[in-house]
Order: sequence, then structure tokens, then C-alpha cells
Amino acid sequence: MAAFYRQALGEVPVTTEETYVEFSNLALHAIPPHIAGQFEITSPPEPREDTPIKLIFSVPDVPAACQRLTALGAVIIPRPWGGFDALDPEGNVFGLR
Repeated sequence: MAAFYRQALGEVPVTTEETYVEFSNLALHAIPPHIAGQFEITSPPEPREDTPIKLIFSVPDVPAACQRLTALGAVIIPRPWGGFDALDPEGNVFGLR
């Protein structure tokens, strides 16, 4: 996940530890094994939309961001209201606007 978000954000992490990576505006924590075992990571990823949290990234050019993220392996989901969401490699849904 750290490698995907490093490329997606175009940033070098500010802090990197064994179970924690921090970028300028996003931090990733490793999930404890007893929780991680409850999730199945598929390829291509299945949307994990049953979470109460959704990250939304503001980008200057949404179509260009969709194209760049697709090249990184993200799955783009066009929404009926005209917006775009994407799936990271683990199926976490994030929005682009």
C-alpha cells in the first residue's frame, strides 16, 4: 500500500516505520493480524465500500488523475452522479474531485 500511495500521491514518505508510513497528508498503519485475517484481498480488487470512512483527494485534472491511477493499477469507478471513485490494490474506495 505504501508503494501504491507513494506513486499515486507523487510523494516521498515523511516517516517510514515497520507498521507505519506517513506522507504529508496521509498516514497508513498496518492492520493487526487478527483483523487483517478477516479480509480477502482479490485481484482485481473488490470494492470495500462497507466502511464509514472514505478518503477524497482533490486533484487539478480528474480525467488525467484517472488515467495515471489506472496505469498504477487502480480500478476507476465512474459514479452515476458524474464523479469518479477509485480502488487501491486492497479494494479501499477513495474519491477524486
